[in-house]
Amino acid sequence: MRHRELFAHKPMDDLNMTPLLDLAWTLLVVFVIAVTASVQGIKVDLPGASTAVSLMKPKTKAISITRDGQIYLDAYPVTLQQLEDYLRKYKAGDPNLPVVVSGDKEVVYNRIMEVLDLLSQLDITQVGLVTKPLVK
Repeated sequence: MRHRELFAHKPMDDLNMTPLLDLAWTLLVVFVIAVTASVQGIKVDLPGASTAVSLMKPKTKAISITRDGQIYLDAYPVTLQQLEDYLRKYKAGDPNLPVVVSGDKEVVYNRIMEVLDLLSQLDITQVGLVTKPLVK
């Protein structure tokens, strides 16, 4: 009986930190993976410019045009007609819809003009062209 009483009233003087550290590391890894996945898009070789201003906002739609002329809306391949349908839907929800266009430097210029004309027809005026800074 005496043995039981000693353990029943003994204060806990140490705390095992291992499970808490495991949880912290797991949350950190999940956060890094989630952020990395949300930032990645379509890989295009951007042309350079001396001053590149970022227009990215939380609800900005990204249109990418690859070397072979394939159009992507936020990393999803679309046709020009599908792009128009999606942009009309997004424009209805946000009249000041910001859009950034990134085209591979090897893409036929006419393909970029088709996308810019579509944006003009839809009265999307907040348009940015993505470039990479020139290396001096």
